[in-house]
Amino acid sequence: MIREPNSVTIDLSALVHNLRHVRMLTGQDKKIMGVIKSDAYGHGLLPIARTLEKNRIDCLGVAYLNEALELRKHGIKLPVVVLCGIHTHNESRKVVEKDLCPVVFDLNTAELLDRESMRQGKRTSIYIKIDTGMGRLGIPHTETGEFIRKVAGFRNLDLEGLTSHLSSADESSGDFTTKQIEYFIKAIEVGRSMGLKLPSNSLANSAGIMTLKNSRFEMVRPGIMLYGGTPSLDFESPVHLKPVMHFKGRILQIRDLPDHTPVSYGRTYHTKGPCRVAILSAGYGDGLPRRMSNRGSVLIRGKKVPIIGRICMDLTISDISGLENAERGDDVVFLGPQGKETITGDDLAGWADTISYEVLCAIGHQNKKEYIS
Repeated sequence: MIREPNSVTIDLSALVHNLRHVRMLTGQDKKIMGVIKSDAYGHGLLPIARTLEKNRIDCLGVAYLNEALELRKHGIKLPVVVLCGIHTHNESRKVVEKDLCPVVFDLNTAELLDRESMRQGKRTSIYIKIDTGMGRLGIPHTETGEFIRKVAGFRNLDLEGLTSHLSSADESSGDFTTKQIEYFIKAIEVGRSMGLKLPSNSLANSAGIMTLKNSRFEMVRPGIMLYGGTPSLDFESPVHLKPVMHFKGRILQIRDLPDHTPVSYGRTYHTKGPCRVAILSAGYGDGLPRRMSNRGSVLIRGKKVPIIGRICMDLTISDISGLENAERGDDVVFLGPQGKETITGDDLAGWADTISYEVLCAIGHQNKKEYIS
């Protein structure tokens, strides 16, 4: 059997552990929407969805209709919320047919869904997206009453609740987030003053769940924390989360280089005295951020060793001068634990001046995944 040089392992038991800690923070009275958009942040849409469904999550959130249809095609029965909405008649037909729940932020979409629901003899659940300060999708919070009044006139739609998104809940200064929460509360009050129940309003993302109890309305939406990450590099989780994704490769060659030898493209690194280096089996083509060049580390034999020179498409070079027992073929951990050390998605993100979301998506999309529980 031919061994692949690199492997991504998804630990589903870590996912279950993280979901359990979401429940510890929110309490049993809050519904949980597991956000699994973009192939579950690179972890694999279907295995993650099945694990969350098995562990009694209330619903799933995806970005676009194609992800929702993939879930239905493979037998996922949970309510599925299409967070970025739909736009065409054909999409509305699929939504009604497959009992999906789109987020609505324009009247044309509401009308399409109402008409299609009547044609199929069904009712369709929807959420209305309120923009409380994110500046993306949604209707201005100042227009909540007028918009809800018009949507409530469509007889074949069931309004599950309002939803909005916190833009800055991971920041230490919470003034803007406080305003967003106030605007959202006001929007709910406006809707309920019209006689609407709005049973499942949702504002809290991972940052809100972790730190802002007053942002946890009837339903919360964990994303990055399900996968063991934090919303930003300087954010400290109040609960112990486990990384779900592990990425490892191997040493392809070990070389002894003399003093002042240039390493990799552009000669951005020169050895400082005699140096033993390991040529590693993954690069930016496998999802490693190129900006980690000369900044990041990997794990070999349970020790952190530095990346030197620019990361290549398929190769990375590390300085192993302090590892006399390292050998060709040894495992190299780019993400995850080895021995007593661990490299997290936040570590990679810090070295690359990005966020762990981007790192996980890139590594997950570029590599074949193996699932363990």
